[in-house]
Amino acid sequence: MAKTYDGIDQTLSEWISNQPVFFVSTAPLDPQGSVNCSPKGNRDELTVLDERTVAFLDQTGSGVETIAHLRENGRIVIMLCAFAGPPRIVRLHGTGRVVLADDPDFDALATRFPCGAGIGVRSVVVVTLRRVSDSCGYGVPFMTFEGHRPTMDQWSSRKGRDGIRQYWAEHNVTSIDGISGIDTMTQQ
Repeated sequence: MAKTYDGIDQTLSEWISNQPVFFVSTAPLDPQGSVNCSPKGNRDELTVLDERTVAFLDQTGSGVETIAHLRENGRIVIMLCAFAGPPRIVRLHGTGRVVLADDPDFDALATRFPCGAGIGVRSVVVVTLRRVSDSCGYGVPFMTFEGHRPTMDQWSSRKGRDGIRQYWAEHNVTSIDGISGIDTMTQQ
């Protein structure tokens, strides 16, 4: 039932691309710190760069846990599960790095996503994989996918580039545990 892979082959890459949602989990070094698990809509926002590297677009959010944890220690796992079709759970364990919107490498990475990087994207998270595995997924329920919510894009468009940056300055400077998130002084 469970299998560990040497990397992501074409078949697994296509399966990953077809999942409408994925989950990202990170944790701080402090054992008393808050573990974070974030659901992410996959509108072509998770891409396989090569057999040992994936990346995802990190949309602006009310918190900055993923960025803060990755900047502190790099540990990350991405989980996908099939809500339709044959049961399956895939976990991608690795080390992540954050490429913020104003980083010189951001634009080149953003071109790797068919959807492009909209106004609300605050970073690209690049994950170097150390373990790729799947498991049965028998306990995951069937769920019908109706579509992606347009709310994030609408909200970001209303705020505009300057408004989004102001939001980062107010809500994304530190994590809930006080770990450094986005340094708005370096974001222009």
